[in-house]
Amino acid sequence: MGTVRVVLVENHEMVRVGLKKMLAEYPGIRVVGEAEDAPEALKVAESLAPDVVLSEVRLGSTSGLELCQDLLTWCADSRVIMLTVYDDEQYLAQALQAGARGYLLKHISGEELVAAIHRVHAGELVVTSTAGGHAASMVTRIESGEYWPGGRFGLTLRESEVLALIVIGMNNQAIAGRLIVGEETVRTHVRAIYRKLEVNDRTSALATALREGLFQ
Repeated sequence: MGTVRVVLVENHEMVRVGLKKMLAEYPGIRVVGEAEDAPEALKVAESLAPDVVLSEVRLGSTSGLELCQDLLTWCADSRVIMLTVYDDEQYLAQALQAGARGYLLKHISGEELVAAIHRVHAGELVVTSTAGGHAASMVTRIESGEYWPGGRFGLTLRESEVLALIVIGMNNQAIAGRLIVGEETVRTHVRAIYRKLEVNDRTSALATALREGLFQ
């Protein structure tokens, strides 16, 4: 395994410093940046393009869940892990729907955290036990595509929406108009779709979506 470049997003300085110190003990992890709220985190991530972003769900007056969506729009190659004190099934569902690839509780050990970072970096979806014990079934449903088409390929809900519009023949400009976003945002989503479906163009993405029965 190579070194994973990580950005920490945590509004409590003592926790952030503690995490940074702990992760420094593991040679396969390098903390390259940190932030205390969502706006700062987005700037840091855009500048550093980390492999993984570790973020708390609630960041004072800002939301780690909204940050997750923004990160996956502007830093499509980064993977987001929510590292949180909130053992809450609703937060878990919202995090995964926003595109997070991990939801971890802060009581886990350093070894477990590092292992989860490497697994998420490798493309896995990692979730620790949550309220009600439904985490495993929820992850299975997301990976199978039950929550939205393309979930098992790692597509976020918004990327799935973009792919659905590609399938019906819309160009980027039309998609931007339908979703009320900028064309550059659509292009970012399209690049992420290509990467996750392991294709190089629109025709191949369409063929994969039809072959896999993502939109029936």
